[in-house]
Amino acid sequence: MTLSLPDADYVLVGSRIALGLDGGFAVAVPARLRLLEASGAPEPLMLSVDGQPPEAHAAQRQAFVDGGHVPDASRVRNLFDEIAADPSWLFAAGEPAGDASHPGEHRVVTDAAGHPIVSLPVFRDDPTWHLTDAPIVVHAPEGDRVLRGFRSLYAAWLTHIAEERRRAAGDPDRMLVVIFESRQIGEAMVAWADPRVRLVHTVHNSHLPEPHDDPDLPVTGMWRRWLSTLDRYDAVLWPTAAQRDEVAARWGDPGTFHVVPSTIELGTEPPDAASRDPRRVVMLNRLAPQKRVDLAIRAWQRVVEQVPDARLDVYGEGPLRDDLQGLIDELGLAASVTLHGATAERDAVFDRAALFVTSTAFEGQGLSIAEALARGLPVVSFDARYGPREAIGDAGIVVRPGDVDGFADAIVALLRDDERRAQLSVRARRAAAAFAADAVRPALVAALRAAVANPSRRAPAEGARAPMER
Repeated sequence: MTLSLPDADYVLVGSRIALGLDGGFAVAVPARLRLLEASGAPEPLMLSVDGQPPEAHAAQRQAFVDGGHVPDASRVRNLFDEIAADPSWLFAAGEPAGDASHPGEHRVVTDAAGHPIVSLPVFRDDPTWHLTDAPIVVHAPEGDRVLRGFRSLYAAWLTHIAEERRRAAGDPDRMLVVIFESRQIGEAMVAWADPRVRLVHTVHNSHLPEPHDDPDLPVTGMWRRWLSTLDRYDAVLWPTAAQRDEVAARWGDPGTFHVVPSTIELGTEPPDAASRDPRRVVMLNRLAPQKRVDLAIRAWQRVVEQVPDARLDVYGEGPLRDDLQGLIDELGLAASVTLHGATAERDAVFDRAALFVTSTAFEGQGLSIAEALARGLPVVSFDARYGPREAIGDAGIVVRPGDVDGFADAIVALLRDDERRAQLSVRARRAAAAFAADAVRPALVAALRAAVANPSRRAPAEGARAPMER
């Protein structure tokens, strides 16, 4: 198999991509950027469209650089930063304003001197705001112009970037491959019909409604809308085969589905099991409802009854921290369960522990599981859709979803069996290798080569250059 990408320009687009705010997503997206470059993409870009102040974006870019996630800050660009810095492309993209107006609240983006550049309609409690044609007013020097909705704004920016690259390459027909990392943007842009563009969509989480373990329940909201557009993307990248297969069984595979998990760095060889604290168990995840850390804490009551010197170290921040601390205190577990907050020493934390546990309700892939496996940690997890079973394999124990007693018993069994933990630790490293960049690269390259080789699934007749459909 050819392991290099077709000659084209590649961009990753997310609503917001911020370390410390967006969990594993903010690690997975720049990892894909690095994999694209390693596969031959010329200086791929990571783009966001969130409206935070420029100084916030500057700090985020620097955090990506300092953490080794991107080669340099120029690879991370934001829509609103670029509007403020040089809006000439935006002026050119607008149409005569006429009597276009949008009643209600607006957000005004200004340049460094405080001059208004664009007025954006503000929507309250409207989950489909990104799909409307509410006018965006561009305050051009020669008079106001208008774009029809956020989808036209996004298309104008991506077209501007594509034209930059085309001019630099001296090729007006050079392909742009847009990889959507956020459903909101993908859903808004799915009608973009330029034959020089290929649209690829990644998946980062489960599409299932609560209780997140029944693939036949009705799907609602954004997921329902997004699933209805599946056949419009030139490739869809699923993090697990299980999710790909269940979606294909229910909605059909248009021939564009590929399993391309997010990647991890394997790093150096982990310490052997004998050098670890045999009673230390670790969790690392956001303290958010999806992760159900409360179930792990409740299970810990049963664990310490049988292994009194066991310790559970929970790393991560989130909106449920106070509630979880209250639960720890209520159950009398303060001596054995500690909420440590965020950590910048993930590998050191993993290398001290004997076991990694996760009580998540659902996943797309479960990046922290793969990261723990890479450090030689056996894993105990609920059998959540999707990710844990495929990632863990024979390197841990997967328990029926919601079975708190079974979860506790699995932890106890491994804490009491040093020999089995040592065997699982060796298997863990092998399981993690499936998520290394070199292992994932062939699947990513194959998906993108197929997307580029085939005609656009939205484009008109070959040779025509259609604008964004409106």
